[in-house]
Amino acid sequence: MIIDSHCHAGKGDGLTGPWDTNAPLEKYMRRAAAAGITRTVLFAAFHSDYARANREVARIVASRPDRFYGFAFVHAERDRGRISMLMREAIEKHRFTGIKVHRYDARISREICEVARVHSVPVLYDVMGEVWTAELLANEYPDVNFIIPHLGSFADDWRAQLAFLDHLARHPNIYTDTSGVRRFDLLEQAVHRAGPHKVLFGSDGPWLHPAVELSKVRALGLAPIDEGKILSKNFLRLVSRVRFGVYGLPVRRGSPIPALRSSYDPWVERPYQP
Repeated sequence: MIIDSHCHAGKGDGLTGPWDTNAPLEKYMRRAAAAGITRTVLFAAFHSDYARANREVARIVASRPDRFYGFAFVHAERDRGRISMLMREAIEKHRFTGIKVHRYDARISREICEVARVHSVPVLYDVMGEVWTAELLANEYPDVNFIIPHLGSFADDWRAQLAFLDHLARHPNIYTDTSGVRRFDLLEQAVHRAGPHKVLFGSDGPWLHPAVELSKVRALGLAPIDEGKILSKNFLRLVSRVRFGVYGLPVRRGSPIPALRSSYDPWVERPYQP
């Protein structure tokens, strides 16, 4: 089994670029099938209303429940105070198995982390180069699993990715995925230093070709048991603890640190501004 743990789907409601306009799956599905990818984790494109966007993803997941998993996209700032409600719908009604957060929207909040803790779901958080966040998340929420995609930087920030390897290796609840990683030596280091049990295969489809992304995992030349961890077993382990039927969530409404938002490419990182 091969599970692509990182793929967008559905319409955004912006016109900045593909990331907030449309994530069509037609070509992705053909490419994934040809590459032998059997299941895919879907979450929304950027959107101003993630409740609406998540429902669109839910319809896609429901059309092929044997083929898709769903993660709920949430906005730490705009959805503040209703993360629990959004996740309750996503998990109980749509059977989603994780949370997606992106620093382009806003930095992650305690509210999100505590909802993840209650439901025992992993959080896929794109830190956009702010890899030191992994240290805080790992220590504050040791019972929540965090997937930091792209080795911490889709923008190919070598310094950030190199620094992230330390967090990945030291903290048992910090994971990464292979999507969009262009510096193969760093991907090798991640597997060598942290172990194959800390890395998930992801493509960042539909915009990146899943077969190209999968070839990086094959090129690592791992033993079949270790390659299998990256291709499916690690993801299945992370979502095996999901708690359904949880209500009355004791969640604090912690304020996130707002990110600067403007119409720029979210994969081009900006200098840190507190």
